[in-house]
Amino acid sequence: MAEALEVSRQARRHASPNPWVGCVVVDTSGQIVGRGATEPPGGRHAEIVALDEAGERARGASVYVTLEPCNHHGLTPPCVDRLVRAGVGRVVLAISDPDPRVSGTGVDALQHAGVETAVGVLEQAATEYLLPYVIHRRTGRPYVVLKLAATLDGHIAAPDGSSRWITGSPARRDAHELRADSDAVLVGASTVRADDPELTVRLGEDRDDDTRRPVRQPLRVVLGLAPAGARVQPALELTGDLRGILDELGRLGVLQLLVEGGAGVAGDFHRHGLVDRYVVYLAPALLGGDDGIPMFRGPGAATMSEIWRGRLVSVERLGDDVRVDVVPQAGPFVSTGAQ
Repeated sequence: MAEALEVSRQARRHASPNPWVGCVVVDTSGQIVGRGATEPPGGRHAEIVALDEAGERARGASVYVTLEPCNHHGLTPPCVDRLVRAGVGRVVLAISDPDPRVSGTGVDALQHAGVETAVGVLEQAATEYLLPYVIHRRTGRPYVVLKLAATLDGHIAAPDGSSRWITGSPARRDAHELRADSDAVLVGASTVRADDPELTVRLGEDRDDDTRRPVRQPLRVVLGLAPAGARVQPALELTGDLRGILDELGRLGVLQLLVEGGAGVAGDFHRHGLVDRYVVYLAPALLGGDDGIPMFRGPGAATMSEIWRGRLVSVERLGDDVRVDVVPQAGPFVSTGAQ
């Protein structure tokens, strides 16, 4: 299963809105004879890729897959049918599929066909890696990541609004990796007017497999109206209640939403409890006053008893900067501990 999880990383940036799944086929002698990761929408699922590679060696084999095989017709036929026809002897799953079209029916169909099944192997690791998909299927909304780059004294821009560059190039490249993992990037219209960002991924080619597949660009979303000549155009412009906006993005197939600001948008998402993960890049820099632009605009906790507290997931040094990942204490993230 650890190998299947590793294989699934090949699909992380091109499978959405399908889940990024990995599959490994082990023959009766204990040898891995097939590996597969989910192809882009309309392509083969991980199980089919692995079975195609295994060929006749799949008969009687054990199949390790990070998510329950599908048992319904979508853009492709059910994976369960192919597993049964291949004559596999056992299917081991990391997690059940939260999609109501599957949700246990894949396991039931395999058992009905006489295939041995097991569920829950490396469940925590698989859940963490597939969390945007899991949250989307359970709530209909994207998994929301709020990204901030700040000075040590908590400012994201100087009093004149300038913010380039707070962090160094390693941290900025890491932020582009975060964009590449996301289906959509969201900013407020005021940020568009002030900074005129492109909101594109600038990493060159994504070398997560040997096809040298070009990096997929996220959907660009603006809260409000962006100027016609802004570099963010063409963009999806949305107004209204944030929860309704998240519902709409979920209907569009956005599994992970990266919120990049500015301070007013960040404050609104935070106060409404809509952030699933906070990613803060801290630079060893100080504005040294109280007139800079803070990470969040708007009212905060009035007393220490009302302060928001989360759980530290990881701390990573990037050049001279530090990336800190935090999740809500009551959030869905299952952490393996700080690194």
